[in-house]
Amino acid sequence: MTPFTRFKKLLYVFLTFIPALGVGQTEKVIQTQFTKYSSQTLQEKLFVHIDRPFYLVGETIWFKVYAIDGASHQPLDLSKVAYIELLDRENNAVVQTKLSLADAKGNGTVVLPASLNSGYYVLRAYTNWMKNFSADYYFEKQLTIINPFGYLPVPSKDKKDTGYDVQFFPEGGALVENVESKVAFKVNNAEGKGIECLGAVVNQMNDTIVRFSPLKFGIGNFVFTPIPGNTYRGIIKDQMGVVQSYPFPVAKPNGYVLRVSESGDKQLQVLVSTAGVPLQKLYILIHTRQITKYVDSQLLTSGKATFYVDKATLGDGISHITIFDEEKRPVAERIYFKRPTQKLAIEASLDKKHYNIREKIDLTISTQSDLKADLSLSVYLLDSLQTTDHNDITSYTWLASDLKGIIESPQYYFENDGLEVDQAMDNLMLTHGWSRFKWDEVWKAPKQDYTFVPEYGGHFITGKVLHTKTGLPAKNMNVFLSAPDRYVQLFVAKSDSMGRIRFEVKNFSGAKDIVVQTDTRKDSTYRFEINSPFSEKVSSHSLSFLTLDKNWQNQLLTHSINMQTNSVFFPRKSVSSPIMDSLGFYGKPHEKYFLDAYTRFPTVEEVMREYVPGVMVRKHKGKFHFYVFDRIRNTAPFDEDPLILLDGIPVFDTDKIMGFDPLKIKKLEVIDGRYFLGHLMFKGLVSYSTYKGDLAGFELDPHALVQAYEGMQNKREFYCPKYDTPATRASRLPDFRNLLYWNPEVHTESDGKKKLDIYSSDQQGKYLVVIQGITSDGKTGYTYTTFDVKGAL
Repeated sequence: MTPFTRFKKLLYVFLTFIPALGVGQTEKVIQTQFTKYSSQTLQEKLFVHIDRPFYLVGETIWFKVYAIDGASHQPLDLSKVAYIELLDRENNAVVQTKLSLADAKGNGTVVLPASLNSGYYVLRAYTNWMKNFSADYYFEKQLTIINPFGYLPVPSKDKKDTGYDVQFFPEGGALVENVESKVAFKVNNAEGKGIECLGAVVNQMNDTIVRFSPLKFGIGNFVFTPIPGNTYRGIIKDQMGVVQSYPFPVAKPNGYVLRVSESGDKQLQVLVSTAGVPLQKLYILIHTRQITKYVDSQLLTSGKATFYVDKATLGDGISHITIFDEEKRPVAERIYFKRPTQKLAIEASLDKKHYNIREKIDLTISTQSDLKADLSLSVYLLDSLQTTDHNDITSYTWLASDLKGIIESPQYYFENDGLEVDQAMDNLMLTHGWSRFKWDEVWKAPKQDYTFVPEYGGHFITGKVLHTKTGLPAKNMNVFLSAPDRYVQLFVAKSDSMGRIRFEVKNFSGAKDIVVQTDTRKDSTYRFEINSPFSEKVSSHSLSFLTLDKNWQNQLLTHSINMQTNSVFFPRKSVSSPIMDSLGFYGKPHEKYFLDAYTRFPTVEEVMREYVPGVMVRKHKGKFHFYVFDRIRNTAPFDEDPLILLDGIPVFDTDKIMGFDPLKIKKLEVIDGRYFLGHLMFKGLVSYSTYKGDLAGFELDPHALVQAYEGMQNKREFYCPKYDTPATRASRLPDFRNLLYWNPEVHTESDGKKKLDIYSSDQQGKYLVVIQGITSDGKTGYTYTTFDVKGAL
């Protein structure tokens, strides 16, 4: 049983035995079925802390990935691989990379190609497991990228875009004739930002039925009762006096209307009003992140049913409130937000607020109650181009990760409190639709198999085996995958009934040429296809066109010059390859020979006969064969050829190895005994290694597939110069860094504190310090502070 399977079973047991006192039989069925579904649809979330929101081409994006459980918000060490992509406006991936995760986190980089056009881009992150669900719940972050060497989009003074995105959202999902409803609305401009405006709902006679205006970020609500026989439309008047008309939802002649309101400080009132609906019992299910919190039923009385819910029973964050009819069909739904009570308080203190250039900055980070935390830290220059980025781990975890669409200024709902903030939050809830799943799937038998399984042990390379002539899938075929390297690795898989293969590869990093093949002594009429591991799904989010203010021209020029200067005078970011065990995948061999320590022979046959007593060389029907002696039976060799490798690549034709130049072979290793690899067993193993691990010109079998493949990215070290001596402070090498510091691995000590030394650059201005992170029990936190750099050397 895999760790993921055990996790699902424990989660199911935990969810099944949540108390449900006073719940009737049908309510129990609803709860049990929902619990079964939830136990097999684990919510995995990723949050990515990015060093800053604005870049020039050629610069590097530094980032840290946090993996968390969507239900508990605790770090979730499930997937070992995160997929990072940079998408343009047409959802084309312009950069793709894979990142290794360990202990529910990982950090990496993306170097921006010089070929990118100026515009908005989306950096998104997801795991293999997340590919089973909607792309709307991948992590997405909008970035601004400028190519100063190409076309710079500037706004036209002669044309103003007055086209707005106006949407209306009846509470519960629908309007019903003669039933009073709360209707939320959202008015966004072309850049997706809410606008100030005046609005009205008018009927077919242009009579004004109700007037409205937004409370915050172009979002608000009003109360409305549709009248039979009338049609309606929305009218919006912006601050420039432009009036435009927009469609309004059509009311149904019968149905259900949901109204949720505060009933005192401790209760929610959930009122269901109906029209044209037969007398029946209605059911309510409330869950917080797919954990059931409340189940009940009420009989319709005079077309109404009222539920009173103790707010203490709800979990923090977003809860889904769903109403079902007697047939268990969902008829109304909305979401409700309960402000989190637990958070990680982070404080950042500086020894002073003003610094000279190339001066040491003492930064002390502390967390509440001596709490240990896993943090990431960024320090960058603020100017007209580089602005404050408040998309933090707390607002994402509690809010944005559970909602479709872009949320404007999510930090507003957490950094402020009061009646207006609560009302703005509820308006935000009203403008987001039904839950992330379809209820038809919940009521069906729980799904046991998913297309994409968690990469718990390592990255999955998947593909297909096909018959060369017919193109049909080839089933039950043993397939080998390897890559020429000094670090010998070999992976095997067996194709299923659809010809699909899946290799779980570990410690597989950097750009490689993978070799995929079958045992050509038995199977030589097949071809292979390797799948892209990146998601083909795209979210419903859309990017607007970027326009730059002409007043930013000088600032852009400065940024560009500084970036180019740094690339010339600063050392390139060093790349560290993962530390690999020098042993091959087969562990410690029984025999090992470094051929330079012996007399060199002109043929491999002589090498094998003279130096390797554990392998017997024979010739049968004009072809060479190796027979490894069985260590269990010292006098008896195996009756079949062993697995022969060259730099990790299986060689199934012994004659080709015998014809190889032995002067190119550095090392020879032998396993004298049966060797088991996956579902296969080999009668011994003989492994040759060249000096560079690159096959040294050895010609591979023509039936093998050789394909370039990018493994996990190698980590880069952020360069931060120290000006701790008079000589370094007086150095004439320019330092025009606008990203002063990036550290993805900041860990507070047992006293909850961490001290760091940072040095300012030659760039004067205001700098922003951003710190965010998480604790082992799921508390998230975020803080920022600023300081100024001025003066001369």
